[in-house]
Formats: sequence, structure tokens, C-alpha cells
Amino acid sequence: MANETIREQAIVWAVRTGDAAFEDWDAFTVWLEQDPAHALAYDELVAGIGDAEEALQALPQGANDAEPPAAGVTRRRWLGGALAAGLALAAGLGAWQLRGGSYAVETAPGETRLIALAGGGEIALGGDSRIVLDRKDARTASLSHGQALFTIRHDEAHPFRLTLGEDTLVDVGTVFDVKRTAGATTVEVAEGAVVFNPRRENVHLSPGQMLVRPADRRGYRIGTVRLGQVGEWREGRVTFQDATLADVADDLTRATGVVFIARADRSRRISGSVLTGPVKTDPRTLGPLLGITVRYSGEAWEIGDR
Repeated sequence: MANETIREQAIVWAVRTGDAAFEDWDAFTVWLEQDPAHALAYDELVAGIGDAEEALQALPQGANDAEPPAAGVTRRRWLGGALAAGLALAAGLGAWQLRGGSYAVETAPGETRLIALAGGGEIALGGDSRIVLDRKDARTASLSHGQALFTIRHDEAHPFRLTLGEDTLVDVGTVFDVKRTAGATTVEVAEGAVVFNPRRENVHLSPGQMLVRPADRRGYRIGTVRLGQVGEWREGRVTFQDATLADVADDLTRATGVVFIARADRSRRISGSVLTGPVKTDPRTLGPLLGITVRYSGEAWEIGDR
């Protein structure tokens, strides 16, 4: 797990340093010096893409092709914008370059990714999720859908801001989890605090508190959550508190990569906790754990009331 984490961080840095507009070399140097394995992972990526670059240069050049880069370009700027996107795709990171220095990281159902933030902190992205980040400002992000666990280094002069559609979260030195689905947005705080919509509702959430905002944005509710439960999906566990069958199906699909759909009484509420590993191996184990029926339809696993 540690080697994979370092590899994913190296991919992020390789993509960022390959951008001609990249300037945060101090933060990059700090990351390299934290562990000899960081520099090794980064250099292995550079070498691998360098081989690919040589192969590309060996291809016949068309009359309209761009001029080769001028001599004197530093080794750390060996990766152009198009090749940076190729690196992300080839490495399986799911990072897509957007306009204005922004880039999106996406995951498939059952997949997780760790994103290192310049200057400290990280974002763990859950399955079937998409987040948009900004190379020019590592203190802003936008979660399009899915789930992510944020570990943020607090900077009072430049707080971290997360956009959730028309809503905004501002950190106050924090570890917090956010989930966006078709039905609602849920925020759970493990450490520090976050402020929900500081210019409107201005709701302060402390450790052990959670906020649920319905998709129709008609108000919100505040509840409590066990600290150990915040971000537990990273350890292979999903807990349901008064969740609908549709919510259970969505959460399990995102966490395991196995397709679940709700049938029959969608209004029924479910509470319980399950390990995703056994469920991925045999979805029928959900039945006795949650008191529901589980059957395979030929295309997906259907869950319903008994």
C-alpha cells in the first residue's frame, strides 16, 4: 500500500511539473526530500516516459509539426502538456487536463486514488468519483460527484475551499469526508472544523458532526457520526445510518465495483455496517447482515425487502 501511495504521488508530481506554468518547485523539493523512495519513484517515471518520448521523436515528422523545444530546457520540464495527459492515462490515474490550468481526476467504481496536494495535505478519492483541481491554486477543488476524504493543512491566510455545486466548504484545519450523490450531499468531520456556505448559512461543523444537504437544496440537517466512521471506506468498510435501499445500492456499487440496484420498497431504511471485501467476493453475504434479499438478475445484483 505504501509503495502504491508513493507511486500515485509521483504520478501527480510528474504531471504537475510537466506543466510549463509550474512554479511550485519548493514544495516539489520538500516532497522529494521526505523519503528517498519519493525521488526513486519519480525518476523511474521520468525514465519510462523518456523512453516513450524518444520513440515518439523517432516517428516521421509532418510538414506542419511544431518546432522541437529549444536547448536548455531543464530536465524537469521534459513533459509537455499533451504528454502529461498521456502519462496520467497510461499510469491509470484518470487525470484529465482542462482549460485554465485545471485538471480532473476520476475513478471507476471500486477504485480509489490518493492525490498529494502541493504544500501538504492529501485527498483520498473513492470509487466512481470525479474531482477538479487547479495547478495554479492547490487550495481550491470542486467535487463533481462521488466521495472523497480530505486531509488539509490549515492556512489561515489562504484557507482550502471545496465547491459542491452551488455550495461551498471552507476548512479550519481539518480531516473531513464529503459524499455527493443524486440524492444528497453529506459532510462528516473527523478533525478540526469546516464551515458550510460561510456567506449564507454559515454552519460550523466540529469533529463528530455531519451535515446532510438534499439534492433539492431545501434546507439541511445536522447529525452526529462516530469519529472512527469518517473515511472508513478507505479501510474497506461501509456503514449505513437510516439509509434507503437506493443509497445502499449506490454506496456499495461505488465501494466495490459490483453493480447493485434497489428494487421493491425503495422507502425502506437500512442501518448496519459491512466489510466491502466479502461483499465483493459474494454479494449474497449482504442478506443476513442487513436483513434484505439479494439476487442476481443477470446484469446486476438486486437488493430489496424480505
